[in-house]
Amino acid sequence: MAHRGDRIALQREKRSMTQEDLSAKLGITRAALSHYEKNRREPDSDTLNKIADFFSISIDYLLGRTDEPNRDLEPNIRDFVDDLELSDEKLLEQFNFTIDGRKLTTEESRRFIAFIRAERSMSK
Repeated sequence: MAHRGDRIALQREKRSMTQEDLSAKLGITRAALSHYEKNRREPDSDTLNKIADFFSISIDYLLGRTDEPNRDLEPNIRDFVDDLELSDEKLLEQFNFTIDGRKLTTEESRRFIAFIRAERSMSK
């Protein structure tokens, strides 16, 4: 599955635009766009909306929820995806969770959840 930045770059290239062209249309710097396309930084929600609107594609496509640029997820599916409880053992076994394109093992998923819980408990 393509990363968010890859999808942005693909849409820009389909329209034969340079990073300079697109960044000017979106009201962001070329450097920021470059970071997004190289998956070094994530665009904020306002910028994601601008990108989706400019290219007439769905946010779901940019977020990797669908591989079809003009298709939104149905509301009940979007709610399910948005509200996944990752500590549910059945989900850990049933779904493939990935980081940097590599599938997490069930044990890695458990350690990730433990890390987040520890980090949250320290910030209370």
